[in-house]
Amino acid sequence: MPLGEVQPLKSRVVALLVATIVCVLAVPFVSRHEATVAAAQSLDTETTDAGIEPSAVPNRATSIDFDAARAAGVSLDVLHLALSAIECGVRSGDLAAPPTLTLIDYSMPSTMPRLWVFDLRSGTMLFKELVAHGKGTGDNMAERFSDDMNSHQSSLGLFVTADTYIGNNGYSLRLDGLEPGFNSRARERAIVMHGAAYVSAEFAAKQGRLGRSWGCPALSDAVARHVIDTVRGGGVVFSYYPDPAWLARSRFLHCGAKTDTVVATR
Repeated sequence: MPLGEVQPLKSRVVALLVATIVCVLAVPFVSRHEATVAAAQSLDTETTDAGIEPSAVPNRATSIDFDAARAAGVSLDVLHLALSAIECGVRSGDLAAPPTLTLIDYSMPSTMPRLWVFDLRSGTMLFKELVAHGKGTGDNMAERFSDDMNSHQSSLGLFVTADTYIGNNGYSLRLDGLEPGFNSRARERAIVMHGAAYVSAEFAAKQGRLGRSWGCPALSDAVARHVIDTVRGGGVVFSYYPDPAWLARSRFLHCGAKTDTVVATR
């Protein structure tokens, strides 16, 4: 072979090898892309088949500003868990598409605002507030949760807000727990949202913690009525704590799947 033809031949061989390698390596990426598209299309089909309009699924319909939520102290992992739980509840028919989400993060100290209310139609954050936990749940930090009578402990999971009434704690909001074993006895235990004088920055500064309820998510007297009137009648409350039993067994966190522990990190 003439010397002048060696270099072009080598170039052609190298080009052929490179093209072959690129094609082989591209297959997994193309497959993953196609699988992702197929999964998204399948999700849309399943939603339609279930009789739920895409706009009724909160996790996809809202325009929540996650950067603003994080700046307000919200753990985005916890927020995503809450939205997924709501979507699961809507899909399963356990709840209608809720207008509001009240998110409570009991992994935070009681002296910090750890309750937020979101408008799920606009994505707007409406409230950022202090909230007390049950006296049986812990001091400044929550540690124990229960759905047992007379435990005076807070309960975890997904609740639906119901009607209001005037009781021993003034203007109050009844809650219906949707998770047997974790919060389904809320009515029986009189676990309600109400105002309390022991929920304030001043009380926290003096005592090193908020006062504690008998298991109710108690708010400041100054904001309780406003919050209750905003979330009553079909809103949802999602009470979070990294409790292994609840994380592993809550069907709203494992919609249709085998229960595996899911831990949200801040």
